[in-house]
Amino acid sequence: MLTYNLSKSNRLPMYEQLYRNIRDDILSGKIKGESKLPSKRELAAHLCVSKVTVEAAYSLLVAEGYVYSLEKKGYYVESNLTSEYSKNNHQQTAENNIKKEYIVDLASNTVPPDKFPFNRWSGIMRKICLDYKQELLSPLPYNGALCLRKAISGYLYEYRGIAVKEDNIIIGAGAEYLYSTVIKALNCKGKIAVEDPTYHKIINSYKSDGLDVRMLEMDKNGVMPDFLYKADCDVIHISPAHNFPTGIVTTPKRRQDILNWLYQNENRYIIEDDFDSELRFGVNPVSSIYSLDKSGRVIYINSFSKTIAPSVRIAYCILPDEISEKYKHLFEKSGCTVSSFEQYTLAEFISKGYFERHINRNRKYYKTLRNRLIDIYNSSAINAKSSLIDSAAGLHFLLKIETALSDKDLKNQLDKFGIKATFYSDYCSDKNKKEHILLVNYSGLSENKFKIALDKLNKLI
Repeated sequence: MLTYNLSKSNRLPMYEQLYRNIRDDILSGKIKGESKLPSKRELAAHLCVSKVTVEAAYSLLVAEGYVYSLEKKGYYVESNLTSEYSKNNHQQTAENNIKKEYIVDLASNTVPPDKFPFNRWSGIMRKICLDYKQELLSPLPYNGALCLRKAISGYLYEYRGIAVKEDNIIIGAGAEYLYSTVIKALNCKGKIAVEDPTYHKIINSYKSDGLDVRMLEMDKNGVMPDFLYKADCDVIHISPAHNFPTGIVTTPKRRQDILNWLYQNENRYIIEDDFDSELRFGVNPVSSIYSLDKSGRVIYINSFSKTIAPSVRIAYCILPDEISEKYKHLFEKSGCTVSSFEQYTLAEFISKGYFERHINRNRKYYKTLRNRLIDIYNSSAINAKSSLIDSAAGLHFLLKIETALSDKDLKNQLDKFGIKATFYSDYCSDKNKKEHILLVNYSGLSENKFKIALDKLNKLI
């Protein structure tokens, strides 16, 4: 049986402590590939933690590809994760596991330290310690702290035009956790369709729940209606406000096509992933499909990982009344997977208007940064060998490169230069489709480092 020392006094939530311990044991070879992990109930009892803590840790391991699940059989470790470790001693293992330092990172969206409201956040945390002494020591309900659900409800109504009752909001430790629990509430056991291209973590999350994941092809207007019917699914997961990596915003006409598909069968559901919807430049936010729906069969999901910081692993979903009752029946005996301290802090941050001001400041900063980087690109030598694809949405833009090299070769060559990169094709079901389109994630990118990346790329092609 797995044995770890998990501490409530640790700065990390207990589920993340458990996740990291199991992950490290997998990578070090202590837990072998294809071995079965203890059941959630067994491990929770052994470690004296809640079953929800174990479930959240297992969900993270599945989402990141360390573990997979088989329906009615349990969780198993992926194979071929420890092959390098088995060839080396512990010292070599530690050296191989050191995170590589890159000169330029075009693949990750990070928050510059001066753009996180540390003073305000820490001030609220001190206030929470004084004002919520008893509440901090008491368990939270399965759906999260009422004050945070009220704050989210108020924010959504004022800034997204979404009217929602607090009881229909569920707080969870990251979007991947909510994907899994929502699927259980929908009793979806067969197929689900997702956009193509999309994040791998979405596909991996649903596959780990035993679902057959179908792909929905897109054009410049969003998901193509024909593929909604070809997928032969009752549940679809889409990001109409901003698809990643294309940046496509689903048009009003196409949104209505999607709703028409929904209304043709009362067993159909839409999971609307609205991540990154606040970070748009020059245009007003479009109406969510949730707010347009008249059937009560759209589930809305969003998180604070992009709008505040990736380390703030707090996400929420809005469930229609019928699904909300099913969710309650399944999870009301479980505790919430996000600590009360984090929830009370975030609730205060939103309700006092600090979150809105933070978004407005960052939107202005990122718009200015994006425009500066585009100006640098336009005046660079590589401009003659490439073209810019700019959607004015999200924290990235795309560069279409004229080259005979494959994306894999380009990535390897850039890696040798100390540049971490990802390509559009990395997110497509067909890896040979849409080659030579580089993603530039720029939230943590300086002008000088962007110049370095462009210069190195120009020498390669």
